[in-house]
Amino acid sequence: MNSMGLTTEQEDDIALLKVQDHRAFENLVGRYHIQMLAVARSIIGESLAEEVVQEAWVSIYGALPRFEQRSSLKTWMFTIVGNQAKTRLRKESRTVSMEDEEQDESGYLSSGRFKPNGGWQSVPAIWDVETPDLLLEQTQLRHCIEHSLNSLPVTQGAVFTLRDIEQQSLADICNILGVSDSNVRVLLHRARLSLMQVIDRYQETGEC
Repeated sequence: MNSMGLTTEQEDDIALLKVQDHRAFENLVGRYHIQMLAVARSIIGESLAEEVVQEAWVSIYGALPRFEQRSSLKTWMFTIVGNQAKTRLRKESRTVSMEDEEQDESGYLSSGRFKPNGGWQSVPAIWDVETPDLLLEQTQLRHCIEHSLNSLPVTQGAVFTLRDIEQQSLADICNILGVSDSNVRVLLHRARLSLMQVIDRYQETGEC
């Protein structure tokens, strides 16, 4: 790995993207389009999210030759789509509240599952904090989690996706979505609780 923690294969992929290799870019779109939609929806809503993401992909493609790797490629892309959505929101003169969920700090800690800094108090047996995507390797459980994730309020779903699936820092999530640190923690807590209920039920019954 290099100083940025990239493998040789990842470095090769970035090199291809920076020269705007079409196949490499198509693979990038295939890998991150759904996550990009989650970010856009959480800012501007369902109706314009797809359009915003398409515009973001155009911007990303055009900017790839100038990508300086000061952050990870994922963070860079999520920031672009977040900024694109915020710009579009201003143009549409819409009022979409990013603080739409009450910040109940007592509820945030009451479950006993999380520390005040947002980390796990006791990690569930099958929840790998370093690689939470391992949960998705079990087909039935993956179906349950994906269904539940899609049912979450959009901002909760975006925060969970960015933090626990894409491993973005809390500071980056605040920047990408334009929400406060405290609200990111509350949203993440609530999303995790909802999904933990699904996991607990699955462990007990084998069903969603």
